[in-house]
Amino acid sequence: MQTSLSFFRNPDRSIPGEAGLIVSPADGRVVVLQREESNGRPGKRISIFLAIWNVHVNRAPAAGTITGLEYKRGKFLAAWDENASFQNEQNVFTQASEHGEIVYKQIAGWVARRVVAWKKAGDSVARGERIGLVRFGSRVDLWLPEEAEFVVKEGDHVKGGSSVLARMPETAGARTVNALFRSGKATQNLRDDPRS
Repeated sequence: MQTSLSFFRNPDRSIPGEAGLIVSPADGRVVVLQREESNGRPGKRISIFLAIWNVHVNRAPAAGTITGLEYKRGKFLAAWDENASFQNEQNVFTQASEHGEIVYKQIAGWVARRVVAWKKAGDSVARGERIGLVRFGSRVDLWLPEEAEFVVKEGDHVKGGSSVLARMPETAGARTVNALFRSGKATQNLRDDPRS
């Protein structure tokens, strides 16, 4: 009974506000950091193993819009097995963000045999927003564009929504806006706008 109550914890988290950060979609231990393609696009994957005592609520790694949500039937290999990323039952979220397309998966394990999505395609999400739940020990994978710079290493323990996994370089548009604000020109432009 105590284990079940512990598993269904859903604590509030302090979400980092700095631009360009990718936060952890889950609580757990980093077990994989590697280069990997997604639909022919170069990128990087990070996998997080959730032990039965971890919080199992999952969160959006970045702000954006969920453009796809696909449920895939599969096996129930142990969540620490590398093959679980590709063969186990899972929900696959595809999300458009300011950093480009990102993909994250809720993956069922040998104990966790149900993946639950609280969002659907077309929904907008904020960084660190709750997006679903995997029941008991499981795995969450996150795929990022190749420009991502990981700031964690294998073996690190992370918390969903609050731990930073990676930094993304500024986009050209973001660089322009940030440069304007640093120079004060953006503020001046706002003052000069007759509509403001």
